[in-house]
Amino acid sequence: MKRFWSRYPAHWRPRRPQWGLALRITLGALLALAAAQALHLRLPLWAVLTAIIVTQLSVGRSVKIAFDYLVGTIGGAIYGGAITILVPHSSELALLGVLALAVAPLALLSAIKPNLNVATVTAIIVLLVPTMTQVSPLDSAIDRVLEVTVGALVGLLVSFLVLPSRAQAQALGAAAQALDLMAVALGELLAGLIRGLDNDALHRLQDGIGAALVTLNEIGDEAEHERATGLSRGPQMAPLIRTLLRLRHDLVMVGRAVAAPLPPPLQQRLGPCLDSFRAAATLHLAASASALRDRRAPPPLRAVSSALDAYAAEVQTVRQDGLTRDLSGEQAERFFALGFAMEQLTQNFRDLEMRVAEWAARPVVETPAAV
Repeated sequence: MKRFWSRYPAHWRPRRPQWGLALRITLGALLALAAAQALHLRLPLWAVLTAIIVTQLSVGRSVKIAFDYLVGTIGGAIYGGAITILVPHSSELALLGVLALAVAPLALLSAIKPNLNVATVTAIIVLLVPTMTQVSPLDSAIDRVLEVTVGALVGLLVSFLVLPSRAQAQALGAAAQALDLMAVALGELLAGLIRGLDNDALHRLQDGIGAALVTLNEIGDEAEHERATGLSRGPQMAPLIRTLLRLRHDLVMVGRAVAAPLPPPLQQRLGPCLDSFRAAATLHLAASASALRDRRAPPPLRAVSSALDAYAAEVQTVRQDGLTRDLSGEQAERFFALGFAMEQLTQNFRDLEMRVAEWAARPVVETPAAV
């Protein structure tokens, strides 16, 4: 037991959001079933399933799913109930026709608005349940709406009160992870100018950054929904996401510029400056990630700016000494593209500094956990 608790922080604490989600889903399912039985709902199953669907990793996502689910359910119940009541379907062939009439328009709506796909399911339930049980179409529609409403309310209640998790905090964590990956990738790229590149490893790093940014973009939408509904406070997430995307583009530019090592004469002259810039830039990205996680002030840019100035001065000296005249067209193109990419990196570092400062000035206030 002592060994388990000694290993808990390293192995289990990073999974705290997932543990919280598992607990919320379990409690939501139990409470939804208890509420449905207390209210004598006809099919408690739908209340339980709705509570599970609504209970998400973040409060913002839970609110969005609950709203979409309720809107889709009510719309599907109204449409399905109207079709069931107004269109006769006493035979099996007629039932098939009515089913097609109920499903086709709502399936088209779901294709256009995927967040309303539950409307199709609801219409089918409202249509077919009366054929299997002794219940009227109107009662079937009302029961479906009540069951989903109970499940949605239970799911929202659990999401707000049981180890609540804000999408803003998750988004900042995803942004910090992307910055950590960028720091590693930038270090490998610039080191490749001297010792060459492991393309497979580099591609894995770039793919990891892309996946982290995709995750950040998804969570950012949930964070903005929380912000718009007053569930959390803080700056908009979009400027931070845009800055990280620009940094990712800078890394792509650097990767194209360093497809091959520099010629030996340039390595001797520019190697020390590149090493200084690589150390300063990677350290700055890692420190920015840490500051973003802890919502602290951003690290200073002095070291990065000084290293870039030293590199630019050495490049000017190299050109004056005529060392670039013997470069092939491809080598010259990569050489000057590298300088442009590094200047873009520094400019976007300044943007990153402002973004990190915004979050440090307005820390996200987490709702106290309660069970």
